Amino acid sequence: MFKVLVSDPISDMGIQKLYDAADVQVDKKTGLSEDELAAIIGEYDALLVRSQTRVTRRIMEAGTRLKVVGRAGVGVDNIDLTAATDRGIVVINAPDGNTITTCEHTFAMMMALARHIPQAYAKTISGVWDRKSFLGVELRGKTLGVVGLGRIGSEVAKRAKAFGMNILGYDPFMSEERAEKLGIKLASVDEIVRTADFMTVHTPLTPETRHMIGRKQFEVMKKGMRIINCARGGIIDELALVEAIDQGIVAGAAFDVFEEEPPKPDHPFLHHPKIIVTPHLGASTVEAQENVAIDVSEEVLHVLRDEPFKNAVNMPPVPPDVAKKLQPYFGLGEALGRFLGQIVTGAVGEIIVNYSGELADVDTQPLTRYLVKGVLTNHLGVEAVNIVNAMHLAKQRDVNIIVQKSTASKGFTNLVRLTLKTNKEERTVAGTLLSGYGARIVEIDGYSIDASPEGILLLVSHNDRPGIIGRMGTLLGSNNVNIATMQVGRKSIGGSAIMVLTVDNHVPKEVIDQLLQQPEINSVHEINF
Repeated sequence: MFKVLVSDPISDMGIQKLYDAADVQVDKKTGLSEDELAAIIGEYDALLVRSQTRVTRRIMEAGTRLKVVGRAGVGVDNIDLTAATDRGIVVINAPDGNTITTCEHTFAMMMALARHIPQAYAKTISGVWDRKSFLGVELRGKTLGVVGLGRIGSEVAKRAKAFGMNILGYDPFMSEERAEKLGIKLASVDEIVRTADFMTVHTPLTPETRHMIGRKQFEVMKKGMRIINCARGGIIDELALVEAIDQGIVAGAAFDVFEEEPPKPDHPFLHHPKIIVTPHLGASTVEAQENVAIDVSEEVLHVLRDEPFKNAVNMPPVPPDVAKKLQPYFGLGEALGRFLGQIVTGAVGEIIVNYSGELADVDTQPLTRYLVKGVLTNHLGVEAVNIVNAMHLAKQRDVNIIVQKSTASKGFTNLVRLTLKTNKEERTVAGTLLSGYGARIVEIDGYSIDASPEGILLLVSHNDRPGIIGRMGTLLGSNNVNIATMQVGRKSIGGSAIMVLTVDNHVPKEVIDQLLQQPEINSVHEINF
């Protein structure tokens, strides 16, 4: 008999599967202090919480029978993941439970925006009968741009099709085949901005997506665009959006999220007649609260019964001998994934990992998870991807993962080579650990190189001509960008070459544009670790 403690208010309907399980006893004790929880947790095999209970290292150490901690929701800030991993305790969350409710809220905001519903309501209850000021638009026949086609974005697209809308979609992991099945035409963000009538964003907030819709996009945006954001504050530049509305470029906006929550009383969104706002209600439905409890209950049962589970957010136990061999390579693996994830273009369809040398004789599954995590993190966000769910997230996006092994290591004790194949290109990076130097990138797209995967790197593809290095240094220096290290790789004199520079600070977009205007420079990528 497994004993499960529910220490936060969680819907009984949501955890009904635990109550119904013949091999589970459920105790519900809420409002416990850390002392009270520590005193009783030793009796339990599982702990279910929401956000109130703080599951500290002390609680973990007192939970001598504890196998799993379930969080009925997405965020796990209240759970000490390191302590859980140290003790072999699996931490489960419920990332899928709010998919439909957020999708429906997006559609509610779109409808309200199209028909001026909040503004008309406010005027009507104030005693003014005004039918002339609120001329709306139909959704039928309009083009909806969906930026981010994960769980929520895909569901929004399905419903928009039912309304007779044409769908343009952008997602770096969406294949043409899957998009065609969903009735979506894949497009770039620039194409969506220029041609769509409505636009909704459903990406995580990452350095790449922060202000991805800003002044530059508003300058070329189709006049009359209507914008919805029920994802994360910061994806759209708020001040630039207000300017675009005032200039007549954007017809209106509907936001459920803000860059700073709650927003300050003088935030321009709160007083603008063409902007609709709600206080982050995307997941606020009875069904969503029950769904996250149902999801986490099912996963907790799987863990207790030693059955396969998917929504863990910490590292599953690894045999000590395997962990000892692989541990030094975890950081390298994730860095290689993040490197390629930031330079590749197109929808990733295949991830190929090749282990050479002594690594060929080791169970490298845990290391593969780090590589895949690194690839996905750039587009899905640090909070959304971890070493346990990375493989599942890749599968959800129809990304094929191939692992190959070879005892030949080309002069290195061990070599890890990662290749990404997209619908546009194929890119490769290889790395190893060097005694006294740590993780090193030793090859990029067939060019030999020696670079440390840390800090901020600039990857420059250029033609091997005299003076290029000098011009690069002068241009960066004149813009207060200091070069810490530089490596050059080439295959033949006068042919194509690459340059990898470590810089001390972020390189502004306008500086990268200046670099691209230089003769013989073909591409420039900034990579952040």
